[in-house]
Amino acid sequence: MNFNVDLKKMVRDAGNVMNRMVQLTGEKLGTSEKTELDAHFENLAERSDTTKTWTEKILKDTESVLTPNPGYRVEDFLFDKIDKKRNNRLSNLEYLGLDMVEAGNEFGPGTPYGGALLKVGQCEQKLGRIEREFISNTNTCFLTPLRKYLEGEMKTIVTERGVLESRRLDLDACKNRVRKARSMIGQPTAERDLRVAQSEFDRQVEITKLLLESVSSSHSSHLRCLNDFVDAQLLYFQQCASAVQDLKNEMSNDRRSPVVRLNSEDINLSGPASLQVTSESMSFM
Repeated sequence: MNFNVDLKKMVRDAGNVMNRMVQLTGEKLGTSEKTELDAHFENLAERSDTTKTWTEKILKDTESVLTPNPGYRVEDFLFDKIDKKRNNRLSNLEYLGLDMVEAGNEFGPGTPYGGALLKVGQCEQKLGRIEREFISNTNTCFLTPLRKYLEGEMKTIVTERGVLESRRLDLDACKNRVRKARSMIGQPTAERDLRVAQSEFDRQVEITKLLLESVSSSHSSHLRCLNDFVDAQLLYFQQCASAVQDLKNEMSNDRRSPVVRLNSEDINLSGPASLQVTSESMSFM
């Protein structure tokens, strides 16, 4: 019995698909009429399409900024899909810092160049950690909400709009059958089908319209996420600037001119005093 019910449903669904294809083909050829939605609904639909397009582009562009390597982006995407923890890979800054530290130790921490490499390398590693924290914050406050929106609310909107298009095709196909029905027997059946199709279409219009109207509230949510992203970016650049400024100050102190002690006085070898001492020493001699 269940088999018979399933078989009838399959036959009915196949018939509906065929009717929709015939209706759509007629519309493309200009031989069938098409039910138009009101201007307000069309504006809502256009706003939804625009929101979907730009949200996808912003999401993709932000991911490219945070992870420039496309191979790493694919790897992260796959790990997210299988709910597996991502590898804690080092950033380019951290790799640079490690090599500088290794080179500094090789040249000798006590040499000017080796000591400077150690300081700069440690700073680059710190910048890498700051960058990692910024990427994590941005994923949490900005990218994750956008992804959830596209995979949740927007996906529902797209699905319901697809259902609405199917209901619209069913309705217009029924209208054509009513116009073509000539026998008294076929006419009541066609009109009954038309009433059912009209009811289902009207109901789906209301459902889809409510979803489309929710796009504006989603914009408000995205605005809050955008503000959070700006805050995270501001903190990132402030921390980076502070780290580099500290490094610059430390290296500037290391570059002070060498001083020697002569006759109980400190003499700057690179200043005019050194020339004076040299001249006096030469005249004395």
